[in-house]
Amino acid sequence: MRVWIDQDLCTGDGLCVDHCPDVFVLLEDGIAYVIEDGQVQNDPGGSGSLAAVTERNVSATIHAAELCPGECIFLEVEAAASGDEVPDFVDLTDDAAA
Repeated sequence: MRVWIDQDLCTGDGLCVDHCPDVFVLLEDGIAYVIEDGQVQNDPGGSGSLAAVTERNVSATIHAAELCPGECIFLEVEAAASGDEVPDFVDLTDDAAA
């Protein structure tokens, strides 16, 4: 899975960083960016800064995208090969019931 942020839509709330600091970072401009291998991917407003998401961060990245108030986090998932397990999306209804 790969992820990118449309900085034009980002509200700067930082919820993405709270949920997955290995993938997201807030910079001095108050806007969130994705990071990969410690490098900020900064092509504001474009998908030219796609960052690969490690398997251990997939669930948290999906959760961050679902909770983002600016709806600015975009996920690209490769089609699964036959027999590959596809990660489940986070069910937020469980959080609300707790």
